[in-house]
Amino acid sequence: MLINAVPQRQGAVGPRATELPDGCVALAELAGHVLSRPVHYVRQTHAVSEVDRGIASRAVLTGPNRVAQLAALEAPGGPVLTIGGDCGVELVPIGVARYRYGPGLGVVWFDAHPDLNTPDSSPSGAFHGMVLRSLFGEGDPEFAADPALTPGNVALAGARVFDPAEQAAVDGGLVVTPVEALTGVEKLYVHVDLDVLDPSEFPGLNYPEPGGWTIPQLVAALDALSGYAVVGAGITECVGTPREVEVLEPVIAAIGRLLSPRRPVAPSP
Repeated sequence: MLINAVPQRQGAVGPRATELPDGCVALAELAGHVLSRPVHYVRQTHAVSEVDRGIASRAVLTGPNRVAQLAALEAPGGPVLTIGGDCGVELVPIGVARYRYGPGLGVVWFDAHPDLNTPDSSPSGAFHGMVLRSLFGEGDPEFAADPALTPGNVALAGARVFDPAEQAAVDGGLVVTPVEALTGVEKLYVHVDLDVLDPSEFPGLNYPEPGGWTIPQLVAALDALSGYAVVGAGITECVGTPREVEVLEPVIAAIGRLLSPRRPVAPSP
C-alpha cells in the first residue's frame, strides 16, 4: 500500500481552508502509524491564482500541483491511499484508476456534498465542489477526465447538502444512492470527505454541515464494502490538529482493511 499525502488547499473555500495543509500532515502521520506504512509527501505549491473561467486558482491546479501528483502515481505497485488537502486532490488518483481498471471502476463518495457542480453552476468557484462532475468528463475541459467514470457507477453516501445543479445531476441518474444500488462494478475507489461526519463528532472540518454521521457509522459503512476489490481510497478536507485527529484512528483502520491485498471482487447482481 502506498500512502500519498497531498497538502493542497487551492481547490477549497471555507473559513479554515488555509489550515488544510497542516491538517493533511497531521492525518497522514496518523495513517502512517496506524497502517505501519511510510508516507510519501507530494510537494504542492502554496501559491494561489485568480479565478479563471469560473475556477479559483485554476492555473495552479492545472499546473504544478497536478504534475506532482501524476509523478507520484507512475508506478504505485499496489493500492494507493491519498490523503488531502481539499477534495480536488481526488481528480488525479481516481482518473488514473479509471484509466488502469476500465469502465467497470466504481466509486463510493462519502461526503456531505456531492461535488457535482460545474464552473457555470458553482456558487463559489472552488474546484472541490466540482471534482466529481469533472471525473464524469464534464465541466472545464482542462479538468474533465478522459476516460470518464461511467454514469451509475458512483454512489453517494452521507450527502445532505445539494446545490440545484447537483440535485439535477442526481435526478438525471449520473450517480446512485444508496450504495447497494451500484451494479456492474468490478473495482472500487472509496472517497471520504471528513465532513460526512457530524461536527460534534469531529471538529477538525473545513466545511462542517450539521446532521452528519458518527465515527462508528462511517466505520460500519466502510466495512460493508469488504466484498469489493478496493484499489484506492482518499481522505480529504481535514483541518484537525494532531491531537484532534486521533479519534479518526478507527476510520483509517477500516480503510486499511479495505486496501489489504487479495480482496475478492464483488459479485454482479
